[in-house]
Amino acid sequence: AYMLNKRGVTSTVLEADTVVGGISRTAERDGWRFDIGGHRFFTKVQPVEDLWFEILGPDDFLRRPRLSRIYYRGKFYDYPISAMNALRNLGPIEAARCVASYLWVRVHPPKDKSTLEGFVASRFGWRLYRHFFKTQSEKVWGVPCTEIQADWGAQRIKNLSLFRAVWEALKPKRIRRKKDKSKQVTSLIEEFNYPKYGPGMMWERATELVTAHGTKVVFNSTVSKIHLRDGKAVAVTAETDGVPTRYECTHVISSMPISALLRAMDPPVPPEVQAAADGLRYRDFITVALVMPEERGFPDNWIYINDASVEVGRIQNFGVWSPYLVKDGRTCLGLEYFVNEGDDMWTKADQDLVEQGKRELSEISLLDDASQVEAGYVVRMPKAYPMYDGTYKANVETMRKWLDANAPNVFPVGRNGMHKYNNQDHSMYTAMLSVENIFGADHDVWNVNVEAEYHEEKDQGGEKAGAAATRGEDASTTGGPGRESPTR
Repeated sequence: AYMLNKRGVTSTVLEADTVVGGISRTAERDGWRFDIGGHRFFTKVQPVEDLWFEILGPDDFLRRPRLSRIYYRGKFYDYPISAMNALRNLGPIEAARCVASYLWVRVHPPKDKSTLEGFVASRFGWRLYRHFFKTQSEKVWGVPCTEIQADWGAQRIKNLSLFRAVWEALKPKRIRRKKDKSKQVTSLIEEFNYPKYGPGMMWERATELVTAHGTKVVFNSTVSKIHLRDGKAVAVTAETDGVPTRYECTHVISSMPISALLRAMDPPVPPEVQAAADGLRYRDFITVALVMPEERGFPDNWIYINDASVEVGRIQNFGVWSPYLVKDGRTCLGLEYFVNEGDDMWTKADQDLVEQGKRELSEISLLDDASQVEAGYVVRMPKAYPMYDGTYKANVETMRKWLDANAPNVFPVGRNGMHKYNNQDHSMYTAMLSVENIFGADHDVWNVNVEAEYHEEKDQGGEKAGAAATRGEDASTTGGPGRESPTR
């Protein structure tokens, strides 16, 4: 909507929720602010970075250090992996075994690298995979790593490996900071920008800007129909507070789950396309936010909890993200649970979730006394993560082809809109390029953030060969994530 306004075009935004931002919102309870998943504003996509600072001024951003660790078997491990820290925690014998395991997979790679298990084991060795990846990844997805496709690992880890992680950790800090960000491995960035009041601040400001220029934002509006005629979408029906309203349109840009988009088509899609939509799976998300004295926090942005004895998968320290999210003398820890909508965790009463959070913090020695928790809040986020199971790629391809042939003026964008685990910068970029396509460009938005070639360089000029977004050209400027991953 903002990019359309810049071209002098107004639009109508149909927002299913009561607030803007989706998973990039900033939830607020009693003056405490929570970032849903943790959003680092780091990107190699210059148009996206320019837009961030166009919507929010420089004074609205904080420059934050990045620190995250892994909690495993009662100890905290640096991430990225520090050779001395890992040696001290694992012990010399196990550390040697992990190195030997890594060397083994260099000679004898896993037979099936199409799964997340095979992909990660080939990068880190079987022992490190089992120590640091398997438990936490299976908490996130709720299924064995053999049922998750390697695409997800490639998109999050990219060209990081045991060798690269150790090499980055051993290099002097001044050298790491001098390195051009276009050559950084995203998982290893050490600093990032962050809006003072959380990522939702950007979308709240964007809403103010677009409405001031004539764009209409309608809340509590669930799209029920995309009306098609003569091979294109001509109108959208949305129910606002239960009342249906029809909106005539020239184009539809959709960040709703692509499965819901296809189910809303009128007339309905063919059975095979409906089956593809029904075949997509998602993982849902709960944050349990606990308020406590500042000294009970930790210096990390977040800690990965790689311990099967507790259900929490990651813990944010919102006071480290920004002092504007918390209140003087206190911080707020966000315990993250990866669930399925409707399961026992999802339906558990808020107070029971708060009590569980207190117990689990005590079990992993981050809380001495439950009485130190002054307040607790729960935020649920459905369809937070599109699942990369064995059938998702074929299902998405079926839906893409149908849209191209039958509704070419409908543009799926963003993470759920494309069922593609992009971070916020790439999600934004797909929408920005779609606006350009409306005005005659020919960008292939599905090719934004192509995993395998992501960090490759062209021989001349230093342009990135991966993630080309324009059909028929060798390359375009896309790049690294803004980072909100539940795993490393």
